[in-house]
Amino acid sequence: MAQGKTAEVAADLAVSESAVVGDPVVAPTVAPALSIRGVSKAFGPTQALWPLDLDIAPGEIHALLGENGSGKSTVIKCLSGYHRPETGEVFVAGQRLTLGSSASSHALGCRFVHQDLGLIDAQTIVDNLHIGGAYTTVLGTINGRAARRSAQADLARVELDVDPRRLVSTLTPAEQTSVAVARALRRQNGSEPRLLVLDEPTARLPQKEVAQLLDLVRLVARAGVAVIYVSHRIEEVLEVAHTATVLRDGHNVATCKVSELDRRSLVELLVGSALDEVDVASRAQPAADAPAVLTVENLTTPNLSSIDLEVRRGEVVGIAGITGSGREVILSTIFGGLPRPVGTVAVDGKALSPGRPDQSIAAGVAYLPPDRKVSGGLVGLSARENLMLANLRKHWRWPALSGRKERAESRAWFERLHVRPADDVERLLSAFSGGNQQKILFGKWMRTEPKVLLLDEPTQGVDIATKAELHEQILTAAEAGACVVVSSSDTEELIGICHRIMVMREGRIAGLLSGKEKTVLNLSHTTFGTNGTDVGA
Repeated sequence: MAQGKTAEVAADLAVSESAVVGDPVVAPTVAPALSIRGVSKAFGPTQALWPLDLDIAPGEIHALLGENGSGKSTVIKCLSGYHRPETGEVFVAGQRLTLGSSASSHALGCRFVHQDLGLIDAQTIVDNLHIGGAYTTVLGTINGRAARRSAQADLARVELDVDPRRLVSTLTPAEQTSVAVARALRRQNGSEPRLLVLDEPTARLPQKEVAQLLDLVRLVARAGVAVIYVSHRIEEVLEVAHTATVLRDGHNVATCKVSELDRRSLVELLVGSALDEVDVASRAQPAADAPAVLTVENLTTPNLSSIDLEVRRGEVVGIAGITGSGREVILSTIFGGLPRPVGTVAVDGKALSPGRPDQSIAAGVAYLPPDRKVSGGLVGLSARENLMLANLRKHWRWPALSGRKERAESRAWFERLHVRPADDVERLLSAFSGGNQQKILFGKWMRTEPKVLLLDEPTQGVDIATKAELHEQILTAAEAGACVVVSSSDTEELIGICHRIMVMREGRIAGLLSGKEKTVLNLSHTTFGTNGTDVGA
């Protein structure tokens, strides 16, 4: 990002430059940027949000927290006009929002950046910034020079110094997020941005780019725009937010200053009690003479170079690395979802043919991909159908599947994985919260009793309680005899649940960490090659 533009941004949005960094930039007499009074929402018999009161000042970074299904998404959708609340009223900068109207929401200055960003990778930054708006035209044709000038001004507002003619696909994840924020902050039809809602903005970012995103959030707040920051990452909330509201089962259980909280107290607000987070060091270790179940030799593709890996029965091996290191493609390649022109993959000594996921499944390999909405599950099918998909033979009774037995087993998995609502296995997968979707897809593979469990970003975008539950299931699977490989951008996750961590850089293995070597500092040094030598390579 370019430097020295904060004052320009503040002036551009008509906010005093005298604001103290770290505090909401608002005088006592200014109306709240957002005022929610008694807003509630139900879906049939389910009360998703009980009457909510909330005030957010201009320039305030307000964290909206809660487990999956707590009501956060319902609040956001009510503000955007996607849902119409049953009760209550909302004011933006003192003006009443017409509930259920997206046009009213936008006109009053509410802006939203969702986790998927809504950018078109194959288009330029200029084109993406003008989505939903209008180009300047001359004689019925687009004025390219004016469009670029406008785009440069938009990018300057978020201190992003890149050529607006670049394709979005060439940007880093943090730069793509900045483009999405720049688009959200554009003035359109005389509407000034007053509230920016960021929904899991760092979920897809590598660790090194998180700080860059948090700086952007602070920049937006200093410009006088109120920010609702939704995240499951406790450390980020403690670092960037002024205030936090915690929802649980649709109720507001607390709204308090973040300066008065620490990690433990915030976690207890989120889950309602103390939370025992999983630590692999406190569990039974794999036997020293345990046989290798998964063997990878000389795995080479356009993105991977000479990868050798052995994972023993009962062992959990982590894979770390930034985006582009090869970390994000290695598990799919092992499973057979991506081409494997060179190298061998074997389970219990039996080689698997490349490009044959069916053969991998038959050999006892299970693969949970990182994107549950695109490749992980079929959102148009029920939870029961998704749970059963990986092994339909179990309940086949000629000439049809036994629906009764499928429902019984599905209910058992719901109970084991604490899926909510607990009694609705016929509900569409899309109707569950993100964390519950992930539990269902995890159960889909666990019911196959896999020898090899490949997990790609298994807890991305889930709440802290769900993360702890999934970690427990992972270690339980390993203790039952499976070998587990976890690819994750969450360094604390890898340190907490893995016996060994393989660090990747530029398609190669840069280091192997185990025991006391598994520290955030060592992971960082090995990931970026800043320690002079590669640990354990």
